[in-house]
Amino acid sequence: MDNKFDSSHKYDDIINLPRHVSLTHPHMPLIDRAAQFSPFAALTGYNEAVKETARITDTRMELDESEKSILNERLQLIAEQLNNQSEVSITYFKADAKKDGGAYLTATGSVKKIDTYEKNVKMTDGTIIPIDDIINIDGDLFRFY
Repeated sequence: MDNKFDSSHKYDDIINLPRHVSLTHPHMPLIDRAAQFSPFAALTGYNEAVKETARITDTRMELDESEKSILNERLQLIAEQLNNQSEVSITYFKADAKKDGGAYLTATGSVKKIDTYEKNVKMTDGTIIPIDDIINIDGDLFRFY
């Protein structure tokens, strides 16, 4: 059975030849060769997108005129008492940069300045709160008011 197409002797002519070594390309280390076959994320960013979609944001509350009036009175009282460095807690809405809605945050500390031109409150710790986003102001300063 000296058939040229016999599968048992198919590679006899090259089986004992030395392995080819390229003269132009350096030998690839085994760790790099293995990396070619490592798993990859076919849907890059998909998990992050799912988490972002599932993240809950709050809806911005609209204050009525009486609530706005109370806040204005409290801001006026803070402005009159700036030198006393009274501690207050200001709750405000911060819009989310990526989707509709946002979160309610509370900054506690002393007010450094109320800027009526820029319409914001500057805290001594550097926090800047837009006046239009404030929903509540609380503190010992308002105990008797």
